[in-house]
Amino acid sequence: MDMIANVIDTIVAFFVTGGAFMYPILIVFAFGLAIAIERYIKLVKESKINRRMWEKIHPVLTDGDFEQAREMVENDDESTISKLLSLGLERQGKVRRREDIEIAMEEGMMEIIPQLEKRTPYVALLANISTLLGLLGTIMGLIAAFTAVAKANPAEKADLLSASISVAMNTTAFGLMAGIPLLIVHAYLTSKTAEIVDSLEMASVKVLNIISLTTKRQNDAKVDIASTRSAKKTGKKPDNEENSEAQE
Repeated sequence: MDMIANVIDTIVAFFVTGGAFMYPILIVFAFGLAIAIERYIKLVKESKINRRMWEKIHPVLTDGDFEQAREMVENDDESTISKLLSLGLERQGKVRRREDIEIAMEEGMMEIIPQLEKRTPYVALLANISTLLGLLGTIMGLIAAFTAVAKANPAEKADLLSASISVAMNTTAFGLMAGIPLLIVHAYLTSKTAEIVDSLEMASVKVLNIISLTTKRQNDAKVDIASTRSAKKTGKKPDNEENSEAQE
């Protein structure tokens, strides 16, 4: 308990002797920390929801049941992957071209990415502001120190100057202690956001490939059915059977 009390006393003394600029730095750090915590919770939650939704919808898409997939994404208002896939699946039911579906999903990505990156740049901005406030506090403290030394007794100038410089440096130290963690957190949030964006892009490409492959199979099946019906009317063998016999 005594050790904890000594640490607390040291921190309080360090903060108090730093001067008036310690308070703005503390406020800036508090805002940056609040934004970082909010963004971290949002991104982690988004990542889990997207992963859970993808695990549910991927088998349905693989089976070619696009109607059920559309119902699943329409009923899900939480995950960004549902918002992205809903645009592609909606277009899939109306058009056959892969390019049209891809354009629709790219438009969805353009809407989703700003939401994921929302407020994250402010963390880096506040980190820089806290560092600059620390430097400004030190400069103002040095100016005040040299002004006081100029009017002091010559015998006391050295001690007064060293004490004043020591106090002025506290703001720089505190500014760095606030800025460095915020920069580290900003780098992590940026990396987490990029990870979610990459997963969404991967999911969109997989869905496009599934749609293209399923459409190709359906078209091939229709051609085979049409060929069989035509062969029955003319009395000839279907093209697929002729091809298989030729291969044998």
